[in-house]
Amino acid sequence: MPADTIVLVHGFWVTPRSWEHWITHYEARGFKVLAPAYRGFEVEVESLNADPGPVTKVTVPAIIEHLETIIRGLDAPPIIIGHSAGGAFTQILLDHGFGAAGVAMNSAPTEGVRVVPLSQVKSTFPVLKSPANRHKAIPLTFEQWNYAFTNTFPDDEARRLYERYAIPASGAIVWGGVLANFQPGHQDTWVDYKNDARAPLLFVSGSEDHIMPPEVQRSNAKHYKSNTVTEIREYDGYAHLLPAQDGWELIADEVLDWALEHS
Repeated sequence: MPADTIVLVHGFWVTPRSWEHWITHYEARGFKVLAPAYRGFEVEVESLNADPGPVTKVTVPAIIEHLETIIRGLDAPPIIIGHSAGGAFTQILLDHGFGAAGVAMNSAPTEGVRVVPLSQVKSTFPVLKSPANRHKAIPLTFEQWNYAFTNTFPDDEARRLYERYAIPASGAIVWGGVLANFQPGHQDTWVDYKNDARAPLLFVSGSEDHIMPPEVQRSNAKHYKSNTVTEIREYDGYAHLLPAQDGWELIADEVLDWALEHS
């Protein structure tokens, strides 16, 4: 029986609100759709901007444990689609044996991916410019958001989405991702690249993505040495906030059809 449930995993600097159009789109196709927030992120964007305390408390292990608890409660393995950091979490979930198929969209890298393009450095510099930010929730100005997320969008649309979606991100987790390749032992974003039991995985990248450029996706995909399906697709002209860019409906349908075919 094909999967009938889709789990959408959001990334950093946004909440599940960033999936709002994909939720209704997939529901219209007859699927049950879940877009769980990280614990503490269940409130609205405006509340997290007013009080970012929950952002400073979140950790990758806690996010994964929360998502696994939700998926365990389903009747059958779902299709998991994650964006940005949610793409890395999707990879971890698949490695842990969850999901019928997964899509890592504009994905943050898992441990071992050392490609760091200059545009990624510039995008994350608001966090990485100071080690003291490891203990803070770091917001982006509109100009920083526009460079990292919406660099191909009309200015008025970029500003509207900034006001609707943007929240601070955990400095601890962003710094942890950078340091993961330089510390001994498995870190929070480690996966077994040789896991033959892992569900099929599709990487999706936008050609104009500044914060997670296509070369990051390609490197991440090449790390997988298992016999399980691992593929990559690149969409020309798309920025990091691909799920909200004009034409997203076609991408939403294509990645879902891929996941259904391979699940």
